[in-house]
Amino acid sequence: MRPRQPSAGVHAADGVTLPPKTLVVFWVLWVVFWLLMVSVSIGNELHNPLVRWWEPVLWEGSSALVSTGWMVLGVEARRSYALYLDRPLSWLGRYLRWLPLVVITWITVVYAIRHGVYAAVGRTYAHPGWGFVVVYESLKLTYFSGLWIGVLFGIESFGQWQLQWRRLLQMQRALAEAQLVQLQGQLRPHFLFNALNTISALMHKDVTRADRLVAALGDLLRISLRTNEHEMTPLAEDLRTLELYADIMLERFRNRVTLDWQVDQALLDTPVPALLLQPLLENAFKHGVEPTVAHVRIMVDVRRVARSLEIVISNSGSRLVQEPRDGIGIRNCRERLGIIYGDEACLLVHNDGDGVAARVSIPMADATP
Repeated sequence: MRPRQPSAGVHAADGVTLPPKTLVVFWVLWVVFWLLMVSVSIGNELHNPLVRWWEPVLWEGSSALVSTGWMVLGVEARRSYALYLDRPLSWLGRYLRWLPLVVITWITVVYAIRHGVYAAVGRTYAHPGWGFVVVYESLKLTYFSGLWIGVLFGIESFGQWQLQWRRLLQMQRALAEAQLVQLQGQLRPHFLFNALNTISALMHKDVTRADRLVAALGDLLRISLRTNEHEMTPLAEDLRTLELYADIMLERFRNRVTLDWQVDQALLDTPVPALLLQPLLENAFKHGVEPTVAHVRIMVDVRRVARSLEIVISNSGSRLVQEPRDGIGIRNCRERLGIIYGDEACLLVHNDGDGVAARVSIPMADATP
């Protein structure tokens, strides 16, 4: 799993791929290599009066032409094989399985070009027997294929390291912004004021409820202030944050809201971005419960759908009459998902039945390609 919002030259859905500048370096090395091969071949044959200058150019040029065709395919294949970069043998094996086809087509096309050009100028292209040619060219192609695949692996790995490093910096910045939003949004002054008012009112009527609410508020503050220790957290911990927040809101809107939890217990250890879900539950209370005196049902549904973890927080009693404008919390959630997962994760807010649902889809770490 390779996390971030894709930018130019980066295809998150296909895994981490080489940025354009890195590809330019690779092809420059490739061109320089073949220019050296042609130059060396010409230099070796200059003393031979039976060989004309264009013949070594033809020999190496035909080799370069066909090899470049296969290398273009190899570079394009990196989009599919990038997922295996952390397993070098698997990555290498997926390239080498094409080697028999490369050998057959390379020998066929290269020697056809050479024979064709020689025939066009009224000469015969003389070379050792086909048995020797097949063995010799196969060994040479295996050597050079391994060499250039190794170069591609090195450049690809270096490019991935650069991208991951940039992602790490972006994730750190996103976490700092998320904490700021958390303190300004979730625990903003009016929220604390309302919670404390609820506690104050309960202290003279139901000390047990007031004590429970103070404990929940303290736990919620403690979790929010220590979140900078980790960017990712087990789903169970993020749901615990939701429960603490819900306890406070249920006390505030007592008898006006029902909160249902439908959580697949097998998913509780799944890592998710810390403090990702609370803004979604806050939206359900803000837009679904606060504006009405009718009873509202809020549901938190956590399940696995194919290769993704899907979390839906929905509320009854409200509808979107137009395309919603993202608030700070929703926008922050979307940006963090983009940075961490790229196009593989999404957050949608939409009408659902008699209410509104916020749906988060996150790729599972154990999903196999």
